[in-house]
Amino acid sequence: MTPGQRRFALTTHLTISLGWIGAVVAYLALGVSAVTSEDVQTVRAAWRAMELTGWFAIVPMALASLLTGLVMALGTPWGLFRHYWVLFSFVLTIVANVVLLLHMPDVSVLADVAQEAEGASLAGLGGDLLHPGLGLVVLLVITVLNVYKPLGLTPYGWRKQHEQRKVSQP
Repeated sequence: MTPGQRRFALTTHLTISLGWIGAVVAYLALGVSAVTSEDVQTVRAAWRAMELTGWFAIVPMALASLLTGLVMALGTPWGLFRHYWVLFSFVLTIVANVVLLLHMPDVSVLADVAQEAEGASLAGLGGDLLHPGLGLVVLLVITVLNVYKPLGLTPYGWRKQHEQRKVSQP
């Protein structure tokens, strides 16, 4: 990648990844609203909004973040398998995507239940706080890894670095 392409890819990746975090925070706020409100309409609206936020903001941004992160890893000297922090970030992003995609159908079912439920049964529905709460923690761990870039080359990274030093020495 040229420096300009790299900056564009990085800007795209950061924008999408930060959007993913923001959408999860919005989803959490809706979940808290569903748990704490005694108003039936508010709880119904919160569940419908969580479903829409999940499918139309969080899922696309999560998948795009995975894709743009892969482009960044493969198109830059960091590589995908050279540094532990890149590899851990990638694995955590895959796990977050899988959990998200497995959880979203349940959110849709609960949103439908919230639309049909009455009074007391609606209050028992609660909100969805565990998945987005843990998801936010995972996203923040990934962010910290990507900002601080802890030292540590994988065995593959050591081998590649050693090969590059051999080639560059006369």
